[in-house]
Order: sequence, then C-alpha cells, then structure tokens
Amino acid sequence: MKNWRLGHSDFVAVNLILFEAHELGKTLPRRDERSIHLLKVLHKKTGDAFEAGLLDGGSGLGRIEEINTDGSISFSFEIEAPPVPRLPVRVGVGFPRPIQIRRLLRDLSSLGVEAVDLFGTELGEKSYRDTKLLDDGGARAALIEGAVQSRDTTIPALGVFSNLADWLRERPWERSADLSYPAPLLIAADNVRPEGAMSRITPASRPTVLAIGSERGWSDHERDLLEKAGFLRLSLGSRALRTETACIVAAVLAIEKIGELG
Repeated sequence: MKNWRLGHSDFVAVNLILFEAHELGKTLPRRDERSIHLLKVLHKKTGDAFEAGLLDGGSGLGRIEEINTDGSISFSFEIEAPPVPRLPVRVGVGFPRPIQIRRLLRDLSSLGVEAVDLFGTELGEKSYRDTKLLDDGGARAALIEGAVQSRDTTIPALGVFSNLADWLRERPWERSADLSYPAPLLIAADNVRPEGAMSRITPASRPTVLAIGSERGWSDHERDLLEKAGFLRLSLGSRALRTETACIVAAVLAIEKIGELG
C-alpha cells in the first residue's frame, strides 16, 4: 500500500489562496496560479488583503506587500483561525475511469471527508489503475482544488491498495481512529444484493467507512469479503449510478447521518 498526501506544489485558487509553510517569506512567481488569480481574477493591488490559508494549518488574511518588477508578488500572511476538522467519513472506492478520478477527489475533498482510498476490484477495468495522476501530482492538485473551493486548509489522506481484499485486511480506518469516537459504521453500497437502504438507517454520531464498487459493482466473492469484514450492504436507491456519483451520494448521506449537514 502507498499513502499519497503531499508532494507536488500545484494549486488552483478559487475561494482561498493556499500556501505551504516553506513558501512563507518568499514571493509568488508571476506565472503561479495564485498570482494569476489574485491579479487577473480578483484584480488585487499593492496593499490589498485576500483570504488565505496554510496547508494543514490555519486560515486568515494575506496582504499584497508589493508587486515586483518581474511580476512576482511579495506578500504577508497572518493566521487568524485554526483549521476546521475534517469529517469522520472515509470513502474506499474501486478505481473509476481516470477521467473521473480527478473530479471524484476534488468533490470528496470539498465535502470534507477525512480520507479517500482507491483499490482494484475483481470486476473493475484493470487499466484504470495505471493512471498517472497518482505519480505526477494530479491527485494532490485535485484534493487541493476541492479544499480551496470549500475554503478549507486541509486535504483528505489518500491511500492506494492493490485490491479490496488488501484494503479490508489492512483496515486503514483503525490505524487513523480517533479514540474519542465510537467504532465506525461500515457500509458497502450494493444495489444488487442489498440488506437494506442507506437512506433508512438510523442517524448516529459515529465515524463512517464507505465502500463503493467500480463500474460493474461487486463480485459475489467481494460481497462475502465485505460481509466477513463487518460491512452492511445497503442500496443507494433503484437507479444505476456512475461510480463518482455513487461516492458523492453515499458521502452526503453519511455526513447527514452523523449530523454534520445541519
């Protein structure tokens, strides 16, 4: 298993200008996405303030101290608020199409889930695992894009596993467990052989681990593995959903059940 969290410095500025700790006290290059956003989109000038955050740190106000002759930006930044805790929801999903992975990571990050795991499934397309997003910084950039969209300064942990069996064997949700929370609720989305409906489960203030199959769903062998690992197989409704849509629907339902939407 590989954990992917930080690496390539690639930011898409939307609602928050996000910095890494090593960038403080330096200048933003002219062609940096954040410089372009500040000057071309927000039309900021010397002396103007902007919403900013420190990756894995707090949020506050940045200020343009000077726009240099080479087009770079000298800035200051002051933290005013601690980071908002991410929600105790972990999403494990069978590798979707590479074109969907970026959107999926962005949207799950924006929703505030604490972790996203990708794994191979028996019915999933094997070539989908060869995506370069996990090596070239694209996955991290998508997570950051989702964070700044929601004015967040943290991103979900991202795990990659060879297959569902490895994910269930390693149980990463136990390694990262907050002992102040009760044991997590384990749910596998399954519209083929469900034991009930996710929309009808009783709300509970406890962490949730979601397992979503790839495009063709779960094999019978994988259903047995999930059941033995303690997962409830619950439907997301009668419609066949794309993998990325199923992930978002399941995540929103889980967030609602733990009382984080109101």
